[in-house]
This record gives sequence, C-alpha cells and structure tokens, in this order.
Amino acid sequence: MAEASRDAADDTLATAIGQHVLGEISLGKAAENAGMTRWEFEEILEDAGFDALYGPRSTEELRDEVDVALDLE
Repeated sequence: MAEASRDAADDTLATAIGQHVLGEISLGKAAENAGMTRWEFEEILEDAGFDALYGPRSTEELRDEVDVALDLE
C-alpha cells in the first residue's frame, strides 16, 4: 500500500513539474498541486535541471498566485 501511495505522489509531482515547465500553470500553483511550498518545489525543479519560471504570465495566473498566497495565511 505504501508503494502505491508513493507512486501516486510521484505521478502528482511529475504532472505538476510538466505543467509548470510547459507554462500551463505557475510555480505557486504547481507547488500547491504537488503538496509543497513553492520553495521546496523550486528546489526540486533545480535538482531536476529546470530553471524556475518566475511570476505570473497572465492575469489569470496572477489571480491564482494571489489565491494561493491568501490560503497560506
């Protein structure tokens, strides 16, 4: 059972990385989807050889970033 849970977590992380690298979601949203802080997620990206894409690239991404930040309080 633990292995299945680990596999699911790995799939979730891989999906979040892929979506972020392809520009589909922001760094903050990808981190939230992966269940970690944006700093933890950024470190994983760097370890995997990806540069973090900073900042929102649309008004919708900006709203998502604000929503994530407000949920952290």
